[in-house]
Amino acid sequence: MTRKDIGDLSIPSEIADSLCACGGLEGLVDRLPPEDFIEHMREWYQACADPARLKILSLLMVQPLCVCVIKAVVKMADSKLSYHLTILKKAGMIEGEQQGNYIIYHITREARIFFEREEKRFAR
Repeated sequence: MTRKDIGDLSIPSEIADSLCACGGLEGLVDRLPPEDFIEHMREWYQACADPARLKILSLLMVQPLCVCVIKAVVKMADSKLSYHLTILKKAGMIEGEQQGNYIIYHITREARIFFEREEKRFAR
């Protein structure tokens, strides 16, 4: 394997040639998504990193629900459920709407599209 030196890097020729074609390291950096996009994706994947939150999102894909129903299905204490709902809300994946004494949670449009796409990737 032949190598080329680009600045302080000694890399395979194939990589060096394609790197030069896209403008070098600066061109590569320019092609990175904006920091706010990377932060948004980090929040979303972190929110999806817990099985309980994935179950909650799955339930809300079916229909909007109140906490009572979510709690009955996921079988967890109020404080723990509140913690998971807060993470999903902060990530912008769910929203809650006050209806009388109840808060009805639903998945956001953006999260629904994301979740559907992820379901297809991991289709059973």
